[in-house]
Amino acid sequence: MKKNRFFYNVINILCLLGLLAACSPGAIEAPAATEALATTDAPAATDAPVATEPAEVVTITYYIDDNPTNVASAENQIAAFEAANPGIKVELETHPGGSDGDNLVKTRLATSEMSDVFRYNAGSLFQALNPQENLLDLTDEAFQANIIDSFKPTVTAGGRIYGAPEEAAMGGGILYNKKIYAELGLSVPKSWEEFMANNEAIKQAGKVAVIQTFGETWTSQLFVLADYYNVQAAVPDFAEKYTANQAKYATTPAALRSFERQEEIFKGGYLNEDYASAQFSDGVRMVALGEGAHYPMLTFAIGGIAQDYPDNLADVGFFAMPGDDAAKNGLTVWMPAAVYIYKGTSHPDEAKLFVAFLASTEGCDARSAANGATGPYLIKGCELPADVPPAVADLLPYFQIDGATAPALEFLSPIKGPSLEQITVEVGSGIRTAADAAALYDLDVEKQAQQLGLPGW
Repeated sequence: MKKNRFFYNVINILCLLGLLAACSPGAIEAPAATEALATTDAPAATDAPVATEPAEVVTITYYIDDNPTNVASAENQIAAFEAANPGIKVELETHPGGSDGDNLVKTRLATSEMSDVFRYNAGSLFQALNPQENLLDLTDEAFQANIIDSFKPTVTAGGRIYGAPEEAAMGGGILYNKKIYAELGLSVPKSWEEFMANNEAIKQAGKVAVIQTFGETWTSQLFVLADYYNVQAAVPDFAEKYTANQAKYATTPAALRSFERQEEIFKGGYLNEDYASAQFSDGVRMVALGEGAHYPMLTFAIGGIAQDYPDNLADVGFFAMPGDDAAKNGLTVWMPAAVYIYKGTSHPDEAKLFVAFLASTEGCDARSAANGATGPYLIKGCELPADVPPAVADLLPYFQIDGATAPALEFLSPIKGPSLEQITVEVGSGIRTAADAAALYDLDVEKQAQQLGLPGW
């Protein structure tokens, strides 16, 4: 039953994502999105609450990853919040992305040194934070009425809600340079065979076919994570069996294919020469400027292109990770990252005001002003601008076809092995075979499942 309830929630979010159609040519005007949301039974969206000015300024801290897109958004949001709440100052603190940052977040919580508010994943990784022990319960806060219900299960533990969405929902797949495609006469691939044929044509033209940025290890995971739609299309009950220790990556052919795809890319010689040291910002630059054709990534990266390469925003498109069957082409969807309040904060009221601001239309507007639109927000009343980038508009067809989307596995199962990004770096660098990697990841997952006390492990 729990799984069924989650699927109903997923249906709600996919319906929300369909609001992107309001931004496409020939569709209804954007204000209709607000009308659609107004039909729900939930209370209408409210403005962010404003603090009464205290006798002295209170300073709270906000801890996020150092991704340039997220930093720019946070700086804009903080400026807007402080303007509306002159008695509160927010100090921004950053940590590296990937496993290094993940370890810092967990270390800070374990040593009672966490910032007042911090940004972190929703879904399976959130569960590993021991939320009932470490996070402030936000279930009864008024701002929860602003949040689309389909998001709430991803930040819920023990029946209580601990977070609020900070960014837009995302698709996982391939950002591609449209000018290279036009120059070489290529079409958007619907199958892995077509994708590999495009890669070969790009390579023969003397260009970089696939951009990889293993200098930030978290970026190495997309060939596996964004392939989950294809796994579920082949094995519909994979998430349920995986969680119950009845299905493995190494022994499920459709899941093993995720690692094999990354292995094939390396063996094809399609990567940029500096793939081992390149950073996320390099990948954004390369796909925007046409220094490479394909960048496996989440669509939040569109914000980085809008921020740093606005003149090239129209040159980048997006398509879902192709699978083996063109007739079953579909998109893996990510819920937004969330903001949480540390249970040991000395300033809970001020921290709640800040989170309430982030979960308001003003918070959405501040984020969009920094990086443009990268997808639909899960905050009631937050509207997308009429001129969404082409890569955002490319998400539309997947939501217009019944059954062409699926949530990423980390939103269907509480387990995600923490070492995946190191394993996928090895596969993507030719150091480890796909079969060995899948078996190693199964062991990594086993450790986490046991730590979570899941039955059957």
